Amino acid sequence: MNRRDFLKVTAGSSGGLVLSLSLPGCAGIQTDYGEQDGSWKPDAWLELTTDDQVYFTLARVEMGQGTYTGLTTLIAEELGVAPASIKLQFAPAAPEYRNPLYKLQLTGGSTSLATSWQPLRVAGASARMMLVAAAASVWEVSPAECRAAEGRVVHPNGRDSLAYGRLVELAAKHTVPEAPSLKPREEWRYIGKERGRLDAEAKSTGAPIYGIDVELEGMVYAVVSRPASYGARVKSYDDTAARRLPGVLDVFEIERGVAVVANKYWRARKAQDALTIEWDNDGALDVSSDQVFSSYHKAADEDPGESERSEGDYDDAQQGAERVVEASYEQPYLAHATLEPMNATAWYRDGAIEVWAPTQAPDLGRIAAARVTDLSPDEVTIHTTFLGGGFGRRLTNDYIEEAASVAYRVREPVKLIWSREEDTRHDVYRPAMLHRMRASVSRDQVTGWHHQIVGPQILDWYVRNAAPAQYPWAPKFLYGTLGRVGLMAEGIATPKDHSAIEGAIEYPYRVPNLDIRHTHTDPGVPVSWWRSVGFSHNGFAVETFMDELAHEVGQDPYRFRRSLIDHEPRHLGVLDRAAQLAQWDSAAPEGRARGVALFRSFGTYVAQVVEASVEFGEIRVHRVYCAVDCGQVVNPDIVRDQIEGGIIFGLTAALYGNITLEGGQVQQSNFHDYPLMRHDQRPEVVVDIIDSDESPTGVGEPGVPPVIPALGNALFALSGKRQRSLPLKASV
Repeated sequence: MNRRDFLKVTAGSSGGLVLSLSLPGCAGIQTDYGEQDGSWKPDAWLELTTDDQVYFTLARVEMGQGTYTGLTTLIAEELGVAPASIKLQFAPAAPEYRNPLYKLQLTGGSTSLATSWQPLRVAGASARMMLVAAAASVWEVSPAECRAAEGRVVHPNGRDSLAYGRLVELAAKHTVPEAPSLKPREEWRYIGKERGRLDAEAKSTGAPIYGIDVELEGMVYAVVSRPASYGARVKSYDDTAARRLPGVLDVFEIERGVAVVANKYWRARKAQDALTIEWDNDGALDVSSDQVFSSYHKAADEDPGESERSEGDYDDAQQGAERVVEASYEQPYLAHATLEPMNATAWYRDGAIEVWAPTQAPDLGRIAAARVTDLSPDEVTIHTTFLGGGFGRRLTNDYIEEAASVAYRVREPVKLIWSREEDTRHDVYRPAMLHRMRASVSRDQVTGWHHQIVGPQILDWYVRNAAPAQYPWAPKFLYGTLGRVGLMAEGIATPKDHSAIEGAIEYPYRVPNLDIRHTHTDPGVPVSWWRSVGFSHNGFAVETFMDELAHEVGQDPYRFRRSLIDHEPRHLGVLDRAAQLAQWDSAAPEGRARGVALFRSFGTYVAQVVEASVEFGEIRVHRVYCAVDCGQVVNPDIVRDQIEGGIIFGLTAALYGNITLEGGQVQQSNFHDYPLMRHDQRPEVVVDIIDSDESPTGVGEPGVPPVIPALGNALFALSGKRQRSLPLKASV
């Protein structure tokens, strides 16, 4: 991306200075988007107006991960204004807000801050320098003698100053600096400082900011009955009793089920209970969890899979080894369980539809709405709200699709809400996965590592709306073709799907012979991204097997890892720090044991030590010691919050997460049988952030992967019995 493409200056409608800038999206995916074909569009705007207001349009969503505060802080630091003084607004769905790397407008991958770190600071610094140049020209002094602070440019005499608002029109006539000077670290006032979140007041006072809070005049409410088995269709239904109930406005079939519309939400729910629906299950999903894993083992036996990383010669190492250690790990489907259930409000009028929704992918929402109406994507407007939890669930816009279907029929503003039970039973799940591990060992040294990952790829399920979103001008009859072509071109013209293998192929330990493979098999259960994605299941397999190898060669698990990672200083740094925090060399309190795990995900290094016991027949996690190296830190409070949140999220999965299927139907429904970790179960968590000058990396997800194997390793140290499937149990 060149400088000219990065930053463009125009006059705002208010006569102010408008800077359009680039937020180059999520790292890790290679693309030639931008410079070569000249199709690059800016995706966020900073606007300064003559009434001293600063507006920042955020192209990423806020789902608790801290973009609202973190990205604003970057602009504020370089611009010379307080973060709280900036007025922030979420970007609507529009091509200019696309993530340049994904070619989609979405938030995910713990990369919002990492990829915005440089561009936003450059944008803020550019604006500051142009404002200073404008003031200097008024005063006929050198810009180098002036300085910017608190939304004003200060004269060299130290007394006089001009507010930004008085300078913006003049500043807009100045040339964008080719190489704006970023503030050195020692001059930072906001970056790296302990500061509260800008959205804390709204969230702590219950302000109506989430999608489920949206209220429109004359709004009605909708619920949808869906088949219990994925892929089933409505065969027939009887709505006679439902229509007799008070407040019921309409009952009709949509693609995903039968919708009930009423003037109150609970009236719609009551009418839903009065429906009689016969489902056509021909072709519907019909598997059990046991069958899923049986099919995985069969696939692993018959297909060694595609090689994803190969170094040295594992087969040769195995043949020459004194012994070979083997283990298999099974991990179940997991639901996202966001506290705000799926919902969307839609209003069709005047030949277009508006949608208000908590979505991680607004432009995919446009495709979802267009797909089920006669409208084109250009006739769909998405208003993004705060998200009451995302974890990857809101990258799939099935709830927008349903809301648009209903709104297009009733032609009134309609809010569609999923119940908790519907949310659990109709989620798009973290895939169930099987891992087969082998290691060759000679003279107590690991000479070879073989890892076969068995399970589906998420892109297979996601491409349905993602491919058309990249070509919104395409006619709808081509949507299916675009999806199929996207899958065929995966890894060639489109980014390779790493969802199954990430975290495995980055195996960091010094082992001379590596053979890492993926056997692609898909039992047909709908899947999607889940917080930390492939790192979550690969983290459990890799770090549990490392613990098994340490036991096999009779070494302390911390020192065993340390001996194989001394060539990776950032890995080693967090590992040593976590061990120090936990006082690893001291004995654990009576009845307790410690387990350790180390993992790098999304560019962030995390090591954790879990101290656990079994009390009254239940696993009790007492303490988690965590060291994190995420480069330079913008807001330490948010880093700690995110890492702690990731730890609780991971422990929830380790202890309780288990979506099971029988006859193609999900067996769980609500928090009574799909529980989350509660406050009284929460361990003491100690997070230590490594000081660093490296560029910042994400923290929303990296707290999850190591805590699951660390807990399993602690239970092995406690009982001497290894657990190779999740969720973990108190007795095995």
